[in-house]
Amino acid sequence: MAAELQGSVARRRRAKPQMMSQINVTPMVDVMLVLLIVFMITAPLLTAGVPVDLPRTAANPLPGDDQPLAVSIKADGTIYLQESEIALEDLVPRLAAVSERNPDVRILLRGDEAINYGRVMEVMGALNAAGFANVGLVTRIPFAAETKS
Repeated sequence: MAAELQGSVARRRRAKPQMMSQINVTPMVDVMLVLLIVFMITAPLLTAGVPVDLPRTAANPLPGDDQPLAVSIKADGTIYLQESEIALEDLVPRLAAVSERNPDVRILLRGDEAINYGRVMEVMGALNAAGFANVGLVTRIPFAAETKS
């Protein structure tokens, strides 16, 4: 009888679950995939906040590491510096203050597709007369299907 008791005690000891010595990475991978999806959704929303219907072109994007200043012209002719509305007369002094009097700062000019070309040239001429030589025009990049047809 004593041998039976000792045998059952030994079986209970062996039946005890062993500690896992491996790292479970599944929860970490799940969290990383959720973060990836969140960043993929929010990244396009971080662009300039003034809605402008840009014209399409096949030109390549300009290279550059610094953050450019955005000047936008809506269809009704109103001018925006970044996201705040501004008059044409106040544009150059405000740009000079924001850029810390640096004429080499990159300025991206976004004009609505329906805007009069003269209004775009008026803003561009004011920027050029103020000494800003790094002015680029922004367009929409066409989809691959649109470039083939």
